[in-house]
Amino acid sequence: MGFSLADFALDLRKCVSPAHHVWVGSGWSTCAPLADTAAGVKGCFSPPFAAGDLSLSFTLVANGHVIPDTGNKGKEDCGLLFSGARWQPDAITRTGTYHYRVEETLLSLGVESALVPLVHRAGVLVVLTVTNRGDCAVPLEVQTTLDPGHPKTVPLGEWEFMPPQPSEQAALPVGDSIWENDQVRVTLLTEADGEGELAPGGVRRFWAAAVLTLPGETVTRPASLLAWQQETRAAWEARVLAASDGVPTLESDIPGLVGYYNRSLASGLVSLWEKEAFVVQPFPATSGIDGGSICCYPWDVAGYSAETLIMLLGDKTLDFLSAMLQSGIDRHISMSLDGGGLGWCSYSYSLWSLFHLYWMCVTMTGSGEALFDDMLRVLEGEEARLEERDGLKDYGRQHNLLEMRTCGYEYLVASPNAERAWCYDRLADLADHFGRPGAAAWREKADAIRKAIRDKLWDADAGWFRCIHPGGHVEMVYSIQAYDVLRNGACDAAMQEKLLRHVRDGAFLGDYGVSSVSAEDALHYELNDPDWSGAGSYGGDGPNLAETLWGCGCPELAWDVLKRHFWMGRQLPYYPQEHYCDKPGVPANKRANIIAGVAGLQAVLYGMAGLCPKLDGSIVAMPQPPEDGYVNIRGYRHRGSTIDVEMKPGWTRIVKDGSVVYEGTPKRVVLE
Repeated sequence: MGFSLADFALDLRKCVSPAHHVWVGSGWSTCAPLADTAAGVKGCFSPPFAAGDLSLSFTLVANGHVIPDTGNKGKEDCGLLFSGARWQPDAITRTGTYHYRVEETLLSLGVESALVPLVHRAGVLVVLTVTNRGDCAVPLEVQTTLDPGHPKTVPLGEWEFMPPQPSEQAALPVGDSIWENDQVRVTLLTEADGEGELAPGGVRRFWAAAVLTLPGETVTRPASLLAWQQETRAAWEARVLAASDGVPTLESDIPGLVGYYNRSLASGLVSLWEKEAFVVQPFPATSGIDGGSICCYPWDVAGYSAETLIMLLGDKTLDFLSAMLQSGIDRHISMSLDGGGLGWCSYSYSLWSLFHLYWMCVTMTGSGEALFDDMLRVLEGEEARLEERDGLKDYGRQHNLLEMRTCGYEYLVASPNAERAWCYDRLADLADHFGRPGAAAWREKADAIRKAIRDKLWDADAGWFRCIHPGGHVEMVYSIQAYDVLRNGACDAAMQEKLLRHVRDGAFLGDYGVSSVSAEDALHYELNDPDWSGAGSYGGDGPNLAETLWGCGCPELAWDVLKRHFWMGRQLPYYPQEHYCDKPGVPANKRANIIAGVAGLQAVLYGMAGLCPKLDGSIVAMPQPPEDGYVNIRGYRHRGSTIDVEMKPGWTRIVKDGSVVYEGTPKRVVLE
């Protein structure tokens, strides 16, 4: 039981990610393959170092014949031909072939490369293996070319949504294989395990590492560069071992489910950074694999990803939450790597996100009372910041809400007002649990907000929520956010029934996921921004909707929604910021990865299996198995106990600490 690196591997021939979205990271450094080459490198980020235009390339010289690795798409002798690639968390392995008659002599060489992001240092390592497949010995040389580009250092407090752009000054050569500008030194180290002729069937390995340091800093060379490859592998094996201790494994005979679940976990693992200089260890970034969003936006990390974060970090999650609170997250949109605040004023969904993480910390671990007053302060500050009309907060223009590209979802809206009510309810629950005053008044406030949503924003004829603008202008925006209103308890049965009518093909559903805006909403649906404006959705929203539907007792619809995403587990190395729903594809202009991709595994655990931790230390399981197939969740940890949930149509078995607690027709089971 447990995960291995191979569980997250992907044959990149199947990958539909844009080429510049394919990276590999170590928690210290990220690097990317140069598209269509067998060994080339393009870009490396390792805060504070940014070297987005650094490149490393290789040329084989066999029997005096030059064989470049450039991705040449011409005919005849095009050099080394890229023939395949495999992504794994610790390395991207590529293959290439050269099989060509040169002056009546057949040269046949096979190449395999491993692209390895370094740990404990900033940089990238390439391991090149060349095999002579011909019948004659071949004199072989490998030439390594490094272009250091325009590297620079970026203070930890300045890594935001976009990757740092290159500096103005290119690095200049200052010695043998050393380049430097006023900010960064780039050192190239090379190594080979032999020289001269390569015998028929013979194999030779070459290593090349580009290391980023401060100007004048010398790189200590290991006895063999192989050691650096082994360090990265060991670091990832340790990370996967730790994940196995916190996140349950999934077994199933349903095609695509296990792959989707494992890939969801990979999306969380590649977002963890472990550099000592960062404000917390590990630092869960919103994105970061491509150098962008190596910072923390609460909605991504604390809202969509809270349960997985706690499964991975345990009590350390409270350190992370505390750091966010200290960063001034109530005044800024995100937290930087050094614990400072970034961006404009508080984002409208930050309050709920922080409370969601806090609530899950307390229920899942039993810890967190010391942060109660801080959470109360954040809620009171947000309430004071926003204008209130008719019991509802006015959230202003798009930049503070969904950032849609059309007018509409603004000012008085159902979500995040419904989330406000949820926060007040959870505050009351926690007050009762910790013996604090104020619970009754907070419950009354929550009830009043929900009543205002129903009275002021619900349109019974349309079966949808209004958005009320200044001057009384009304917009009806068919946004997926309406289902967060349902999720947070603001809808009665009649409202739920009308809302769910729209979860169908041609409206919110596409063959490959869900749309953030219904395709039937002619005013607001558009194709250029799947994130929140249609044609697809933000990475966490599809599985989040599925989990909501399981929570509403609609398992058939929930399963229909979730399984539309299974292509992602087969065709993406990790889940991106957003994806299309009418085709298996990813917008090229957004972040390559998103930590909220873990919402997929959470939909299985907290939706399908119905796991629900309680304040009193108990946990509820309410399995709702798919219509056909077998699912077995093994090794869910809750406050020192281990829980397994096995299910198939009409049957479930729940095991706690090795003993069967319940077996039979699926029903709600409380595990004390």
